[in-house]
Amino acid sequence: MTRIDFYSNTRDKLEIVRKLVNKALETRQSVLIHAPDARVAGEVDAYLWTHPPLSFLPHVRTGHPLARQTPVLIGADPDELASADLLINLGRETPAFFGRFERLLEVIGNDPEEIQAGRERYRFYKERGYALKHNDMTGK
Repeated sequence: MTRIDFYSNTRDKLEIVRKLVNKALETRQSVLIHAPDARVAGEVDAYLWTHPPLSFLPHVRTGHPLARQTPVLIGADPDELASADLLINLGRETPAFFGRFERLLEVIGNDPEEIQAGRERYRFYKERGYALKHNDMTGK
């Protein structure tokens, strides 16, 4: 059963995502950063290229010719990953395919609508018997 962790009250969602991706790469996990639209995908892509300035996290967007050989994908197509290790959800909806992954990380910022959507997803998973872990990132 998929393990689910929530990271809530994040001040800088993209920095939290970068740190989570970095940890996953250290343990050789494949990662899909679920970006539900082109705007979010573009923000994540640009952030991973520029933060910190002298580092590199190998990533491409779904649909890229090197997707199957790249450990970190950004987009909404889980079929392009070599293995379904880690899903990081940046959308407001529950990804229909989350059950394919060993682990799901929900990253939630401070926007009231985003917080409410996160609470609804939390209830959704809890009602279905998933073990949930909550990480309050206030101030991080």
